[in-house]
Amino acid sequence: VQLQASGGGLVQNGGSLRLSCAASGGTLTAHAWGWFRQAPGKEREFVAALSWSGTNKYYADSVKGRFTVSRDNAKNTVYLQMSSLKAEDSAIYYCAARRLMGAQLEDLNVYDYWGQGTQVTVSS
Repeated sequence: VQLQASGGGLVQNGGSLRLSCAASGGTLTAHAWGWFRQAPGKEREFVAALSWSGTNKYYADSVKGRFTVSRDNAKNTVYLQMSSLKAEDSAIYYCAARRLMGAQLEDLNVYDYWGQGTQVTVSS
């Protein structure tokens, strides 16, 4: 499975962005999906995840109520809709996929495939 993340950019504080993660070589319904981010000098951290069924969604406390993860099976694409963005949301955002069930999707080590990352910068 190859993942291509896109949609990052520069946005003002309070603005919105939608990140996309296009998958090739595999189907969305056969994987669980995660979004992570990494700011300069910090470790990569969990942002959001979508279960294999697509019905269960998980969010870091810092983004709950502001970010929404979803998928479009027809387009084989996973999205991260981000709103009410803050300066502390600035980071490189990565999408990831896991094939097998039964894992803690907040843990970046359980993922099999990673996208290349897309930069999000929120200006204050």
